[in-house]
Amino acid sequence: MHHATPPSAPPPAPLNGPPRRVLVVEDDPTVAEVVTGYLSRAGYTIQHAADGFAALDRAAEFRPHLVVLDLMLPGIDGLEVCRRLRRAGNGPAVPVVMLTARGEEADRILGLELGADDYVTKPFSPRELVLRIGSVLRRAEAAPPAAAPSSVLRAGELSADPGGRRADRGGRELSLTAREFDLLVFLMRHPGQVFSREELLHRVWGWEFGDLSTVTVHVRRLREKIEEDPAAPRLVTTVWGAGYRFDPLGDEEPPEAGPLPGGELRP
Repeated sequence: MHHATPPSAPPPAPLNGPPRRVLVVEDDPTVAEVVTGYLSRAGYTIQHAADGFAALDRAAEFRPHLVVLDLMLPGIDGLEVCRRLRRAGNGPAVPVVMLTARGEEADRILGLELGADDYVTKPFSPRELVLRIGSVLRRAEAAPPAAAPSSVLRAGELSADPGGRRADRGGRELSLTAREFDLLVFLMRHPGQVFSREELLHRVWGWEFGDLSTVTVHVRRLREKIEEDPAAPRLVTTVWGAGYRFDPLGDEEPPEAGPLPGGELRP
Protein backbone atom coordinates (compact mmCIF):
# COMPACT_ATOMS: atom_id res chain seq x y z
CA MET A 1 0.00 0.00 0.00
CA HIS A 2 1.47 3.34 -1.01
CA HIS A 3 0.89 6.50 0.95
CA ALA A 4 1.89 10.09 0.49
CA THR A 5 3.83 11.96 3.17
CA PRO A 6 2.00 12.43 6.53
CA PRO A 7 0.96 15.98 7.33
CA SER A 8 2.98 18.39 9.45
CA ALA A 9 0.49 21.27 9.24
CA PRO A 10 -1.99 22.00 12.06
CA PRO A 11 -5.55 20.68 11.73
CA PRO A 12 -7.94 22.81 9.66
CA ALA A 13 -10.25 25.29 11.32
CA PRO A 14 -13.68 23.98 12.34
CA LEU A 15 -16.52 24.16 9.87
CA ASN A 16 -18.58 27.33 9.97
CA GLY A 17 -22.33 27.43 10.41
CA PRO A 18 -24.64 25.09 12.34
CA PRO A 19 -23.35 21.73 13.60
CA ARG A 20 -23.14 19.06 10.91
CA ARG A 21 -25.04 15.84 11.44
CA VAL A 22 -22.93 12.68 11.35
CA LEU A 23 -24.31 9.15 11.45
CA VAL A 24 -21.85 6.65 12.94
CA VAL A 25 -22.53 3.07 11.82
CA GLU A 26 -20.44 0.72 13.97
CA ASP A 27 -21.38 -2.50 15.76
CA ASP A 28 -18.43 -2.54 18.20
CA PRO A 29 -19.70 -0.60 21.23
CA THR A 30 -16.19 0.45 22.32
CA VAL A 31 -15.25 1.82 18.90
CA ALA A 32 -18.65 3.49 18.57
CA GLU A 33 -18.27 5.16 21.97
CA VAL A 34 -14.81 6.50 21.11
CA VAL A 35 -15.83 7.76 17.66
CA THR A 36 -19.06 9.40 18.81
CA GLY A 37 -17.26 10.98 21.77
CA TYR A 38 -14.53 12.54 19.63
CA LEU A 39 -17.00 13.78 17.02
CA SER A 40 -19.30 15.25 19.67
CA ARG A 41 -16.38 17.12 21.22
CA ALA A 42 -15.46 18.35 17.72
CA GLY A 43 -18.88 19.98 17.48
CA TYR A 44 -20.83 17.47 15.38
CA THR A 45 -24.38 16.29 16.08
CA ILE A 46 -24.18 12.51 16.28
CA GLN A 47 -26.49 9.54 15.94
CA HIS A 48 -25.36 5.92 16.11
CA ALA A 49 -26.56 2.73 14.42
CA ALA A 50 -25.21 -0.71 15.28
CA ASP A 51 -26.27 -2.66 12.17
CA GLY A 52 -26.94 -2.15 8.49
CA PHE A 53 -30.74 -2.10 8.60
CA ALA A 54 -30.77 0.40 11.47
CA ALA A 55 -28.26 2.52 9.54
CA LEU A 56 -30.59 2.87 6.55
CA ASP A 57 -33.55 3.71 8.80
CA ARG A 58 -31.54 6.31 10.73
CA ALA A 59 -30.16 7.83 7.53
CA ALA A 60 -33.69 8.35 6.20
CA GLU A 61 -34.84 10.01 9.44
CA PHE A 62 -31.67 11.85 10.53
CA ARG A 63 -30.62 13.06 7.06
CA PRO A 64 -26.92 13.18 7.96
CA HIS A 65 -24.40 15.44 6.27
CA LEU A 66 -21.92 12.51 6.42
CA VAL A 67 -21.91 8.82 7.33
CA VAL A 68 -19.04 7.06 9.12
CA LEU A 69 -19.56 3.47 7.99
CA ASP A 70 -17.93 0.28 9.25
CA LEU A 71 -17.68 -2.38 6.55
CA MET A 72 -18.22 -5.38 8.85
CA LEU A 73 -21.79 -5.10 10.14
CA PRO A 74 -24.53 -7.52 11.21
CA GLY A 75 -27.70 -7.60 9.13
CA ILE A 76 -26.38 -6.19 5.86
CA ASP A 77 -22.73 -5.29 5.50
CA GLY A 78 -21.28 -1.83 5.01
CA LEU A 79 -20.79 -2.28 1.27
CA GLU A 80 -24.50 -2.93 0.76
CA VAL A 81 -25.35 0.01 3.04
CA CYS A 82 -23.08 2.22 0.94
CA ARG A 83 -24.69 0.91 -2.25
CA ARG A 84 -28.22 1.64 -0.97
CA LEU A 85 -27.24 5.09 0.32
CA ARG A 86 -25.95 5.88 -3.16
CA ARG A 87 -29.29 4.83 -4.68
CA ALA A 88 -31.41 6.77 -2.17
CA GLY A 89 -32.64 10.31 -2.76
CA ASN A 90 -32.57 12.65 -5.73
CA GLY A 91 -30.03 15.16 -4.43
CA PRO A 92 -26.26 14.87 -4.01
CA ALA A 93 -25.19 11.59 -2.43
CA VAL A 94 -24.30 11.82 1.25
CA PRO A 95 -20.51 11.62 1.78
CA VAL A 96 -19.29 8.34 3.27
CA VAL A 97 -16.10 7.69 5.25
CA MET A 98 -15.51 3.95 5.67
CA LEU A 99 -13.91 2.18 8.62
CA THR A 100 -12.03 -0.91 7.47
CA ALA A 101 -9.74 -3.58 8.92
CA ARG A 102 -6.19 -3.90 7.63
CA GLY A 103 -6.92 -7.12 5.75
CA GLU A 104 -9.94 -5.77 3.86
CA GLU A 105 -8.17 -4.14 0.93
CA ALA A 106 -10.45 -5.72 -1.69
CA ASP A 107 -13.56 -4.54 0.18
CA ARG A 108 -12.00 -1.10 0.66
CA ILE A 109 -11.40 -0.75 -3.07
CA LEU A 110 -14.95 -1.94 -3.76
CA GLY A 111 -16.24 0.65 -1.30
CA LEU A 112 -14.40 3.38 -3.19
CA GLU A 113 -15.81 1.97 -6.43
CA LEU A 114 -19.30 2.34 -4.95
CA GLY A 115 -18.61 6.00 -4.29
CA ALA A 116 -17.27 6.19 -0.73
CA ASP A 117 -15.30 9.41 -0.28
CA ASP A 118 -12.56 8.20 2.05
CA TYR A 119 -11.63 5.43 4.46
CA VAL A 120 -9.72 5.02 7.71
CA THR A 121 -8.06 1.72 8.59
CA LYS A 122 -8.48 0.12 12.01
CA PRO A 123 -6.84 0.56 14.43
CA PHE A 124 -7.06 4.29 13.70
CA SER A 125 -6.41 7.56 15.46
CA PRO A 126 -9.72 9.23 16.37
CA ARG A 127 -8.05 12.59 15.72
CA GLU A 128 -7.19 11.46 12.18
CA LEU A 129 -10.80 10.39 11.65
CA VAL A 130 -12.04 13.83 12.77
CA LEU A 131 -9.59 15.49 10.34
CA ARG A 132 -10.70 13.24 7.47
CA ILE A 133 -14.37 13.96 8.17
CA GLY A 134 -13.71 17.70 8.20
CA SER A 135 -11.81 17.44 4.91
CA VAL A 136 -14.59 15.46 3.21
CA LEU A 137 -17.28 17.86 4.42
CA ARG A 138 -15.33 20.92 3.28
CA ARG A 139 -14.95 19.46 -0.18
CA ALA A 140 -18.61 18.41 -0.38
CA GLU A 141 -19.85 21.80 0.86
CA ALA A 142 -17.35 24.02 -0.95
CA ALA A 143 -19.20 26.97 -2.41
CA PRO A 144 -18.61 27.14 -6.15
CA PRO A 145 -17.23 30.40 -7.51
CA ALA A 146 -19.62 32.76 -9.25
CA ALA A 147 -20.06 31.28 -12.69
CA ALA A 148 -20.40 33.20 -15.93
CA PRO A 149 -21.52 31.42 -19.10
CA SER A 150 -17.94 31.53 -20.38
CA SER A 151 -16.74 29.56 -17.32
CA VAL A 152 -18.24 26.32 -18.62
CA LEU A 153 -15.42 23.93 -19.53
CA ARG A 154 -15.70 22.10 -22.85
CA ALA A 155 -13.83 19.33 -24.60
CA GLY A 156 -15.62 18.02 -27.67
CA GLU A 157 -18.97 16.57 -26.54
CA LEU A 158 -17.92 16.79 -22.88
CA SER A 159 -18.75 19.86 -20.79
CA ALA A 160 -18.57 20.74 -17.10
CA ASP A 161 -20.13 23.71 -15.35
CA PRO A 162 -18.25 24.33 -12.08
CA GLY A 163 -20.81 26.90 -10.90
CA GLY A 164 -23.79 24.62 -11.38
CA ARG A 165 -21.75 21.48 -10.59
CA ARG A 166 -23.17 19.75 -13.65
CA ALA A 167 -21.42 17.78 -16.36
CA ASP A 168 -22.75 16.28 -19.55
CA ARG A 169 -21.53 14.40 -22.60
CA GLY A 170 -23.35 14.68 -25.87
CA GLY A 171 -26.25 16.47 -24.17
CA ARG A 172 -26.70 13.71 -21.58
CA GLU A 173 -26.11 14.74 -17.97
CA LEU A 174 -23.52 12.63 -16.20
CA SER A 175 -24.16 11.19 -12.74
CA LEU A 176 -20.93 12.08 -10.95
CA THR A 177 -20.14 11.99 -7.24
CA ALA A 178 -18.79 15.21 -5.72
CA ARG A 179 -15.23 13.87 -5.85
CA GLU A 180 -15.54 12.64 -9.44
CA PHE A 181 -16.84 16.05 -10.47
CA ASP A 182 -13.96 17.83 -8.70
CA LEU A 183 -11.46 15.53 -10.41
CA LEU A 184 -13.01 16.12 -13.83
CA VAL A 185 -13.04 19.91 -13.42
CA PHE A 186 -9.44 19.97 -12.21
CA LEU A 187 -8.24 17.91 -15.17
CA MET A 188 -10.27 19.95 -17.67
CA ARG A 189 -8.78 23.15 -16.26
CA HIS A 190 -5.28 21.81 -16.89
CA PRO A 191 -5.43 20.18 -20.35
CA GLY A 192 -2.27 18.48 -21.53
CA GLN A 193 -0.59 18.59 -18.11
CA VAL A 194 0.51 15.42 -16.36
CA PHE A 195 -0.30 14.99 -12.68
CA SER A 196 0.96 12.19 -10.45
CA ARG A 197 -1.41 10.52 -8.02
CA GLU A 198 0.31 12.33 -5.15
CA GLU A 199 -0.36 15.67 -6.83
CA LEU A 200 -4.00 14.81 -7.49
CA LEU A 201 -4.44 13.62 -3.90
CA HIS A 202 -3.16 17.00 -2.71
CA ARG A 203 -4.77 19.31 -5.26
CA VAL A 204 -8.17 17.63 -5.71
CA TRP A 205 -8.69 15.89 -2.36
CA GLY A 206 -6.80 18.51 -0.35
CA TRP A 207 -4.90 15.79 1.53
CA GLU A 208 -1.21 15.76 2.34
CA PHE A 209 -1.37 12.03 2.97
CA GLY A 210 -3.58 9.08 2.09
CA ASP A 211 -3.87 5.88 0.09
CA LEU A 212 -2.92 6.57 -3.52
CA SER A 213 -5.28 3.82 -4.72
CA THR A 214 -8.08 6.28 -3.86
CA VAL A 215 -6.97 8.31 -6.90
CA THR A 216 -6.64 5.21 -9.08
CA VAL A 217 -10.18 4.09 -8.27
CA HIS A 218 -11.69 7.53 -8.89
CA VAL A 219 -9.91 7.85 -12.24
CA ARG A 220 -11.32 4.46 -13.21
CA ARG A 221 -14.83 5.49 -12.14
CA LEU A 222 -14.57 8.79 -14.01
CA ARG A 223 -13.43 7.03 -17.18
CA GLU A 224 -16.44 4.72 -16.99
CA LYS A 225 -18.69 7.77 -17.16
CA ILE A 226 -16.94 10.03 -19.71
CA GLU A 227 -15.07 7.71 -22.09
CA GLU A 228 -16.61 6.00 -25.11
CA ASP A 229 -14.42 2.98 -24.33
CA PRO A 230 -13.16 3.06 -20.71
CA ALA A 231 -10.79 0.17 -21.48
CA ALA A 232 -9.03 2.35 -24.09
CA PRO A 233 -9.38 5.87 -22.65
CA ARG A 234 -8.76 8.86 -24.93
CA LEU A 235 -9.70 11.75 -22.63
CA VAL A 236 -8.05 10.81 -19.32
CA THR A 237 -4.91 8.99 -20.34
CA THR A 238 -2.18 7.35 -18.30
CA VAL A 239 1.35 8.62 -18.92
CA TRP A 240 3.74 5.79 -18.21
CA GLY A 241 5.79 6.35 -15.07
CA ALA A 242 4.32 9.82 -14.48
CA GLY A 243 0.57 9.90 -13.83
CA TYR A 244 -2.55 11.09 -15.65
CA ARG A 245 -3.24 13.68 -18.33
CA PHE A 246 -6.44 15.17 -19.73
CA ASP A 247 -6.36 15.24 -23.55
CA PRO A 248 -9.26 17.53 -24.57
CA LEU A 249 -9.35 16.32 -28.17
CA GLY A 250 -9.06 12.67 -27.23
CA ASP A 251 -7.36 12.02 -30.54
CA GLU A 252 -4.16 10.34 -29.41
CA GLU A 253 -3.57 6.63 -29.32
CA PRO A 254 -4.01 5.25 -25.81
CA PRO A 255 -0.69 4.45 -24.07
CA GLU A 256 0.53 0.95 -23.50
CA ALA A 257 0.00 -0.54 -20.08
CA GLY A 258 2.75 0.19 -17.61
CA PRO A 259 3.37 1.04 -13.98
CA LEU A 260 2.35 4.29 -12.39
CA PRO A 261 4.63 6.02 -9.86
CA GLY A 262 4.73 3.79 -6.80
CA GLY A 263 4.69 0.59 -8.85
CA GLU A 264 0.95 0.09 -9.36
CA LEU A 265 -0.29 -0.83 -12.81
CA ARG A 266 -2.38 1.68 -14.69
CA PRO A 267 -6.14 1.18 -14.20
